[in-house]
Amino acid sequence: MAEAADFQGMNPSPARRWLRRTASLIVGAPLIAGLLAGPAAPSAQAEGVTKAPTGSRTVDVSLDTLAPSAPVEGDTLTVSGTLTNKGKKTVTDAEVDLRVGPRLSGRGAIDEAAKRTGYLPGSDPAKLGGSYTLKVPKLASGVSQDFSLSVPVDKLDLGADGVYQLGVSLTGRTTDYAYDQVLGIQRTFLPWQPEDTESRTKLTFLWPLIASAHVTAETGSDEQQTPVFANDDLAQELAPGGRLEQLVSLGRQLPVTWVIDPDLLASVDAMTKNYRVKVGDTTVAGTNQAIAKKWLTDLQAAVKDGTVVALPFADPDLASIAHRGKNVSGALSHLQTATEVAGTTVETVLHVKPSTDFAWPVDGAIDPSVVDVATSAGAHKVIARSDSLDETSGLPYTPTSARPIGGGTTAVVSDYRLSTAFTGDLSKAGASTLAVQKFLAQTLAVTEQAPDNERSIVVAPQRTPTAAQAQSMARALQALTADRWTQPLDLTDAAEEKPDAQATTRVPRASQYPKKLRNQELPTQAFQDIRTTQDSLNSFQIILTQPDRVVTPFGNAINRAVSTSWRGRALEAQRYRDAVRTYLQGLTNEVQLITKSDVTLSGRSATIPVTVQNKLVQGVDHLVLRLTSGNATRLKLNDGGAVAEQPVEIAGGHSQSVKFDASANANGQAQVTARLFTTDGVPYGDEMTFTVKVSEVTPTVLLVIAGGLLLLVLAGIRMYTHRKRTVASGAAENNGGEPEQPSDPTPDTGPESGDPSGPGEKVDR
Repeated sequence: MAEAADFQGMNPSPARRWLRRTASLIVGAPLIAGLLAGPAAPSAQAEGVTKAPTGSRTVDVSLDTLAPSAPVEGDTLTVSGTLTNKGKKTVTDAEVDLRVGPRLSGRGAIDEAAKRTGYLPGSDPAKLGGSYTLKVPKLASGVSQDFSLSVPVDKLDLGADGVYQLGVSLTGRTTDYAYDQVLGIQRTFLPWQPEDTESRTKLTFLWPLIASAHVTAETGSDEQQTPVFANDDLAQELAPGGRLEQLVSLGRQLPVTWVIDPDLLASVDAMTKNYRVKVGDTTVAGTNQAIAKKWLTDLQAAVKDGTVVALPFADPDLASIAHRGKNVSGALSHLQTATEVAGTTVETVLHVKPSTDFAWPVDGAIDPSVVDVATSAGAHKVIARSDSLDETSGLPYTPTSARPIGGGTTAVVSDYRLSTAFTGDLSKAGASTLAVQKFLAQTLAVTEQAPDNERSIVVAPQRTPTAAQAQSMARALQALTADRWTQPLDLTDAAEEKPDAQATTRVPRASQYPKKLRNQELPTQAFQDIRTTQDSLNSFQIILTQPDRVVTPFGNAINRAVSTSWRGRALEAQRYRDAVRTYLQGLTNEVQLITKSDVTLSGRSATIPVTVQNKLVQGVDHLVLRLTSGNATRLKLNDGGAVAEQPVEIAGGHSQSVKFDASANANGQAQVTARLFTTDGVPYGDEMTFTVKVSEVTPTVLLVIAGGLLLLVLAGIRMYTHRKRTVASGAAENNGGEPEQPSDPTPDTGPESGDPSGPGEKVDR
């Protein structure tokens, strides 16, 4: 009645109004309390307080092993792993169950299933139950417990061939939930094809042996030119358990195509002999020859009967050259040199003839300029990736990798999903198992897409996989060795496969090149620095009697300066380039002019010597020393000109004094500049300037000097005669003659001074 009276606009009584206000306060109290408490939640989060995992994320379920990875009829599937209670409450009355989902319809369905994390009732299948469960009476907060389940495959109720989702869940209770619920779940994929198919997918797996640059441009002065390494980190990768050791020991058992950076081979080969390692400002002897020898021996055995693809020396960054360097003179020539030396290096070290017809841009990302640069050095095949090409053809299946892209070039398009299957941290068994099972599922899904259309698929993983990633890749490939739905194919044959007529062949525009990759490229300044170094090297090698001792190590260092391995390490790349340039400058300065003091020229003509010093261990020639008079009217050189030149040829560790004829016409000073040039007229080193002081002697002065000399001679004769007479007189007195006359108290001339001459260099005739 009260509500009716109010609704009709009637005035309620005071008692009713009081009751209504009281009721409103009672109903609104929780809302007011919530509003007042509202700001406290962000404060708690700001202090780092986070909510404990709840629901199906309370317990972390890790699937560490699943064997066999691709079971057949009659097998028993074993799943083991670890349960970890991430919540704050103890889990009780729990059990671990298997859940086998329905057959997935294709590659897209696999991708969607892989994204799911928590348990979703109605979407996740029922648990297998029965005797194939594991009881977990208690799992305290923060505690981990291993588990293992085994079940015959025929109990999984698998149907037609294909990929099934396999889940492992933990169902239990906590004090917050008095009823059973899923507190943790992990899913993976179970490829099911009990019988071999008539049509198999041809699978090419690239196995990269690539490392970052370790060798500097420095070498020892000995005959062997002992190489100097920036550090000894490469030895750690070659040692047992190291990244490169694992790649070789695993790869030798697998049907893979070896993709090798020749610089890695050259570096390891150098380590098998004497080598030095930089430690601060000095170097120490390297001690890992045995490790390097064993790794090379194992690699030689591994690739003996396999297919080897050699990348250009030091694995140059093709995209950086295309986008930032190709307009800098000389950038493309370095790529040409790196390609030429690649085959020779691999054949020399491994004793196998590699293919040098492949270019591999970073992550297989291409655009027209990248393709142009990649093929500029002679390669006719570019390893691209499917996420780079425009996949808008609408094909219901994954097409064959080989595709013509114009100009006689073939793009070998690696599959994006398979090529990125083993990225991330796979050091934990659970992460590795999930990666392996997903890879196997995707390969089976490719075959199931069009079983009557046999295709060729390429997998190009990351360039420098970790040891854990390599182990995961090996596990996946070992599961495929039975050739049930795939068969191995090497890269050279994959490139020759008949292309799919409906596959996309359009190279994406430059604007479609991934921004993330573009931001990692070497800057234009890097190529300008390299050009400066190359110009200095060109001038330096001309004067050397053994140019190979310099050209080879510096040429390799310049190639390393544009290596793909510098991506993401801009500061280290800059330091490497600076170190190469600084060391080369130090060597060129070993051939220099010795600073000369001022020269005093006494007379109308004289010879002016200039000294050139060579501190190198090898001789230098093809050098010219040029002297230029700043005042040809006062001081002329050689045949009366302002400029004179003399060839220079000096043995290692020696100096040479080069002499120039000079003639003076008037007293005064003349500035003379000395500078070295190569025989083709390029200046070498810094110029040196000194002053020649001309002090001309005139005929009048010569007459005065001659007269003075004549007087001195006459005076000497007179003194001699006088003394002779005195002696004779004394003798006569002793014999009764005239008395002896006293001699002169002091000589007429003083002793010659022993003090050094005044400043400057005096050049006599």
